[in-house]
Amino acid sequence: MNTIQMVDLKGQYLKIKEEVDNAVDEVFNSTAFINGPKVISFQKNLESYLGVKHVIPCANGTDALQIAMMGLGLKPGDEVITADFTFAATVEVIALLGLTPVLVDVDPINFNIDLEAIVKAITPKTKAIVPVHLFGLCANMEAIMEIAKNHKLYVIEDNAQAIGANYKFSDGRIAKAGTIGDVGCTSFFPSKNLGCYGDGGAIFTNNDELAYTLRGIVNHGMYERYHHDVVGVNSRLDSVQAAILDIKLKHLDDYNKSRRNSAREYTKALKHHPNLIVPSGKDECEGICDTCDCHVFHQYTLRIIDGDRNGLVKHLNEKGIPCGVYYPIPLHKQKAYTDDRYNEEDFRVTNQLCEEVISLPMHTELTNEMITYIADAVKEFLDN
Repeated sequence: MNTIQMVDLKGQYLKIKEEVDNAVDEVFNSTAFINGPKVISFQKNLESYLGVKHVIPCANGTDALQIAMMGLGLKPGDEVITADFTFAATVEVIALLGLTPVLVDVDPINFNIDLEAIVKAITPKTKAIVPVHLFGLCANMEAIMEIAKNHKLYVIEDNAQAIGANYKFSDGRIAKAGTIGDVGCTSFFPSKNLGCYGDGGAIFTNNDELAYTLRGIVNHGMYERYHHDVVGVNSRLDSVQAAILDIKLKHLDDYNKSRRNSAREYTKALKHHPNLIVPSGKDECEGICDTCDCHVFHQYTLRIIDGDRNGLVKHLNEKGIPCGVYYPIPLHKQKAYTDDRYNEEDFRVTNQLCEEVISLPMHTELTNEMITYIADAVKEFLDN
């Protein structure tokens, strides 16, 4: 058995090496390193894949969130509601723009933003909701869009972990994650399901006017060279990364299928253990169904019940098994984002998850032999 990686980027690269190398060579030979043909090609292909009118490439996922908020015209003092249980980038950009972050609790089953908590947090100053499609599973976008409509709020999807996931509405309509709200944002960080070999990001929208504004913001506020019509930033996806992403986009559905298959194998091995709660698809799912496409498993995250999570991390590491704790500290307890407005009672789920969660290796190169070894190691520790 090969060495187990948390994310096996080298193994994935070797399978597409010839395609990637040829695409990168084309960029080097053209020397069109910024806003070249490869960027346009990737943009168009991603628009087609997502079924969205506009993709605006940018330098990274954090920039994507910031630019989206700038494009919507959010002003200092405006309140933006988002989940407490996520990576800091989501709240970071809210604070950077002088907006007021409003952190709320999450659902204990799917880890996504809690609907009742959203409604409770809305005030006359609230202007936007940022649902995070955590670990690869869409938040309840139908309900979130209804809340936003009723309160005249923008919805900005943080889709950094769920690109390629499908969301099914109650009427049977299906949309890709990140294309449902007013604007969606994603990251192409190397470990993502669709990752480049450096940094990269993108913004999605079906709003023509908003797309025009965003295209100016990412390029110093210019629509015509040296004419700065809006306050902008320098945030561009370079041609090398675009070329790599264009190749990997062709494989994305297979990558996500591989992740779901690995998730099923983990679940078969672990679901009956009394100290474990395994991840599922949407709320009504009891497991990961054979046709599941609502979850793309950026992470496979367990909850450890009545057990020593930190001890399990040490045990797995000693057996050569990497793992992650996403996330060990709630955002409302981070020094940068503490606020006297927050009441610990309002974050019961997040606080509990931070003590219980552990993410096992998840990538396209996992084998069933590796999964069995990892699952056996988890049960070995919990049973002793």
